[in-house]
Parts: sequence; structure tokens; C-alpha cells
Amino acid sequence: MARANPIDKHDERRRALADSALRTLGELGYARSSLREIANNSPFSHGVVHYYFSDKLELIVYGVRQYKAVCVTRYDGVVAGATTADGLVSAFADKLCETIVDEAPMHRLWYDLRAQSMFEETLREAVQQIDHTLEDMVWRVVTRFAELAGTDLALTSHAVYGMFDGVFQQALLRYVCGQEREALDDLRSEVHALVPLTLRPGAAVTTPVEVGSTP
Repeated sequence: MARANPIDKHDERRRALADSALRTLGELGYARSSLREIANNSPFSHGVVHYYFSDKLELIVYGVRQYKAVCVTRYDGVVAGATTADGLVSAFADKLCETIVDEAPMHRLWYDLRAQSMFEETLREAVQQIDHTLEDMVWRVVTRFAELAGTDLALTSHAVYGMFDGVFQQALLRYVCGQEREALDDLRSEVHALVPLTLRPGAAVTTPVEVGSTP
């Protein structure tokens, strides 16, 4: 039987520690979390956590990178499964709402970390890289929307990402403040209103006829 690669085992333990730590960090936030506090709220001792991560910054960046790498792939299914422009918008809006309901603490940690990068230079490279993957994810959605609509996009990927990131963050804030229903309903409405605005001015959204349907 082949022996496990020590490097693989090391990475596996780091991933397990990061998953456990993110739950604590999502509740306490960046500033209020120490490596010892993270250990106290996980199945691992402070010594074990410190062995795999030199400080909380390394742990947080590793964990958020890991989480966002999985998060962005969820929207690939939305893009791949879309057959109409309207259907894509609805699926995109539903997925955004779903991830707020299921993972609000993780998103809250991400926005906390991004704000901290304004003051901590050591965070900036990781935050910018994660931000870029999120921008690419949103761009894939609207690019597919334009293809299904039979027209071209009018905005840059940076502008599109800023627009949807803004409405998502506002919805998240309202959600964690106790306005769950209103936050999700408004987010759906805003996504349906904003996605068509990414298209070339004056373009009409044309929904392709499904195969086998009557024109």
C-alpha cells in the first residue's frame, strides 16, 4: 500500500484547520480574533494551530482563499445550465440569495478582511487576487447573458463587478441586521433590473426559441 505523501497530509490538516477557524472568524470578525481565540473555538489546540500557521493573518488569508475558490465555481453551474437570458438572470439572483442565507458569516468575514486591507499592507495582495477571481465570476455570468440576449456588453468587467458587489454587500448588511425577507426580495429585484443595464444601450433582449417549441 502506498504511503501518504507528507505534503498532502500537511495540506489536508491546514485545510481542516482553516475550515474550523472560518466559523469562529465569521462570528468574531478580523479584529476580535486571535490565534488563541480561534483555537479555543475549534477542536484543535493553540499549539496545533500555531504549528500550521504562523499567525492569524496567514490562517485567515488561507481560509478565505480556500472558501472563495469553492464559492466562485458555484456560479459556473448557473452559466452552464442557462438556456435563456431571463432564466440566467433568475438563476443568478437565486444563487446570490442562497449564498447569503447559507453562508452570511463567511461573506461578512470577506468584507471585513477587504476593509482591513486598506490599513494592513500585508493583506492587500491576497485581497486583490480574491477580488479578481470574484470579478471574473461575475463577468462570466453577464457575458453569457449577452450571448443569450443576442447583443454586446456595454460595460467593463470592473464596472460590472462593482455594481453587483455593491448590491450584494448592501443585501448582506440588511440580512445580518434582521431584515432577512426584505433584503433577499430587494436583491432579486435589483439583479433583474441591473443585469440588462450591462448591455449595449438600445439593445433588445432576444430570448432564443427552445428546440422543439413553436415560434
